[in-house]
Amino acid sequence: MILLKTSKDSLKGYEIMRNFDFLMPSVNFFGPGVIEKIGERAKILNMKRPLVVTDTFLEKLPNGPYEQTAKSLRTAGIDFVLYDGVEPNPKVRNIQAAKKLYIEKGCDSIITVGGGSAHDTGKGTGIILTNGDDITELAGIETLDNPLPPLMAVNTTAGTGSELTRHCVITNTETHLKFVVVSWRNIPLVSFNDPMLMLDVPRGMTAATGMDAFVQAIEPYVSINRNDITDSQCEKAIQLIEESLREVVANGHNIEARTKMVEAEMLAGMAFNNADLGYVHAMAHQLGGQYDAPHGVCCALLLPYVEKFNLIACPERFAKLAKIMGENTDGLSTRDAAELSIKAMKQMAIDVGIPKSIKEIGAKIEDFPMMAENALKDGNAFSNPRKATKEELIQLYQEAYDAN
Repeated sequence: MILLKTSKDSLKGYEIMRNFDFLMPSVNFFGPGVIEKIGERAKILNMKRPLVVTDTFLEKLPNGPYEQTAKSLRTAGIDFVLYDGVEPNPKVRNIQAAKKLYIEKGCDSIITVGGGSAHDTGKGTGIILTNGDDITELAGIETLDNPLPPLMAVNTTAGTGSELTRHCVITNTETHLKFVVVSWRNIPLVSFNDPMLMLDVPRGMTAATGMDAFVQAIEPYVSINRNDITDSQCEKAIQLIEESLREVVANGHNIEARTKMVEAEMLAGMAFNNADLGYVHAMAHQLGGQYDAPHGVCCALLLPYVEKFNLIACPERFAKLAKIMGENTDGLSTRDAAELSIKAMKQMAIDVGIPKSIKEIGAKIEDFPMMAENALKDGNAFSNPRKATKEELIQLYQEAYDAN
């Protein structure tokens, strides 16, 4: 809120709000066929030789996102270099290999094609090109002094929101630590979200990335850094996910459901880009880094236990969440209504086929103390609405392990 008058009398009746910034790419293309605009935008950004970052599956997929990206660039007369070494939960070795290729081939910019792993690989490559070779030293919030090379992101999954956000998540395979570099400099200049690219995404990936978007709409809604703008984005994203995630898992070629999920993940990405996340992501990063498990699955498995822990910090927020998720809260106390939101979170995960416990993805009880300690240091931990001790996070891991 901007107050035009500053006298004490003029402030009567106003709620004084803290200042906040709002970050997102300067240009975002959405809808069927927008992938055709990639070459045009690359020319506008004066990209002469971009490094296209993707994985081998997309690179070989006939008429897939990579092939369509390449066609658009060639049509625009833009030479490019392919790096197809992206792995799930991208590793330090991936960004180092991409950097080497970028320098050897004389590239001047980066275009990522894929889901969160491709976007994080592209961001990580840009980071070590301009801010020093050891990305582990840059973990944290706003640690980057220099801008990245020009970056565009072509998104192919309705989940991570990485094409819109300042987060770059990388795994150190030596320590099994998944860490995050959060900086406004990581935000792509242009994002592309074409629902038609997502029709053939496998059911398991659709469920995992969809649950990631679900979590990314819930955590900012209860974050200590939330604001009215992010609240509205979270509410709409959750509504869209409730309407479409189950349908799109059941039938990936449901274009209406796919489109709603893309809208939802974009809104959730904008929200958490500005209101931040919480312990679900902080703890999920440790699971993913330790056991190389899918990020969305890790988030989904932890969500109800972390949010049940958080409930006492803002029960009225969770009561509103229950209503947004379609639960009947008429006549209930705030606490009882809030409890329904936790039930709804569990049911969504069950319906889309997420495993029941972190034990099923390889979690080991003896690793919980180390993971809890690292989670408390994660860049997403500081905006959680309730502060936890290491012992409390160990207990949350245990609850997610014992689930049946």
